[in-house]
Amino acid sequence: MNFSSKLLENAVNEFSRLPGIGQKTALRLVLYLLNQQKIDVERFSETLVKLKSDICFCTICNNIADQTICEICSTPKRDKSLICVVEDTRDVMAIENTNQFNGVYHVLGGLISPMDGVGPSDLNIDKLVHRMKEEEEVKEVVLALSATMEGDTTIFYLYKKLKDFDIQISTIARGIAFGGELEYVDEVTLGRSIATRVPYERSIA
Repeated sequence: MNFSSKLLENAVNEFSRLPGIGQKTALRLVLYLLNQQKIDVERFSETLVKLKSDICFCTICNNIADQTICEICSTPKRDKSLICVVEDTRDVMAIENTNQFNGVYHVLGGLISPMDGVGPSDLNIDKLVHRMKEEEEVKEVVLALSATMEGDTTIFYLYKKLKDFDIQISTIARGIAFGGELEYVDEVTLGRSIATRVPYERSIA
């Protein structure tokens, strides 16, 4: 792609580094910003810089937050005896949108994937185990991970780590097709999968 301006080219190259954004889409976005008022572009830029500099990760569940403890963990109305383990913040948002879950979360920050060089030590698994030792009120852990090979591998590993605790370990019902990722599942299906979760032991029997 030939550019009439080096500044334009640099901006397009930066936008095209974003996932799912090719050069044509990046060019369209850059040209859109060029047509906006300077104050609007500055606000857009400042928002991104502030996001990167000020964002926090909850010290309890690892969810993205504005404070050291996220709103979900700090809300007394949430059922602290029920922990839902998810891959990332997008899954927290997807489950919250179903209005079918009133517990708290634990965000792993990914899935075990040897092909991608991601092992258990790269995820927030040890922190989950430590949390189980410290939080005596926990009665159930729901493993709400994507129905993929990586998701199933991670679930099996977590089960091995948690099975000696005096808790129920369950997984979401398989209303979700194999290969499906939680963030793309419709709210009704995901809500039913959470509500009709089953003990993990039954799924491997």
